[in-house]
Amino acid sequence: MKVAVTGKGGVGKTTVAASLARALRDLGHEVVAVDADPDANLAGTLGYRGPDITPLVKLKALIQERVGGGDGWGGFLRMNPRVDDIPQGFGIVVDGIRVLVMGTIDRGRRGCACPENVLLREVLNHLILDAQQDVIVDMEAGVEHLGRGTAEGVDLMLVVVEPGWASLQTAGRVAALAADLGIKRVGAVSNRVASEADLAFVRTHLSSPPLLGVLPADPELEREAREGSYTKDRPFHREMARIAGMLSRE
Repeated sequence: MKVAVTGKGGVGKTTVAASLARALRDLGHEVVAVDADPDANLAGTLGYRGPDITPLVKLKALIQERVGGGDGWGGFLRMNPRVDDIPQGFGIVVDGIRVLVMGTIDRGRRGCACPENVLLREVLNHLILDAQQDVIVDMEAGVEHLGRGTAEGVDLMLVVVEPGWASLQTAGRVAALAADLGIKRVGAVSNRVASEADLAFVRTHLSSPPLLGVLPADPELEREAREGSYTKDRPFHREMARIAGMLSRE
């Protein structure tokens, strides 16, 4: 199963991605969690407390070896480099989940065909189209990380919303963009629901995509994030486990 998790900044997207990865792991699945958000903190949310993880985009020797281009991209680029060994070779294992940090490109200086972009694109293509593991991608808002061919391999675009206008409007835009790219299924989870009024607001104003789950507001999640801990019987994680089970059966 391949799931891309997105949503407006600050809605708890990374917490949802981490909990989903753990729930799938608890079901006995082999999981790769890909941090494709510029504000990369998925590994930390999963409990990693080691030295900073160097993102793929910063591994200059690897990029030169696989893609070429040279300094200032004076040479030829290999547009389909070998990348199948990269998740094992450059990812780290956190709490039984392999984590890969993509990193971001200086878009003011780099074009879409730069060596870094070629490598990131091909790694994501491999994970979504060819990898045998479950893949959870913690994305930046929108679908910019997905090209059309890659997007067609995503089983679910999961949009995280909260009881507020801005996140619900973002969800509608993401659903429309996902449909344009050929993603067959888009669903939403409502996070930080503290009351029946919150849930009613979401149900009333979320026209698209359909709501797959409701995650309660839980201040203990902040403590978990600080400590890198995980208590699977918390209501938030129980709901994510229900969603993971539902998706696994489909």
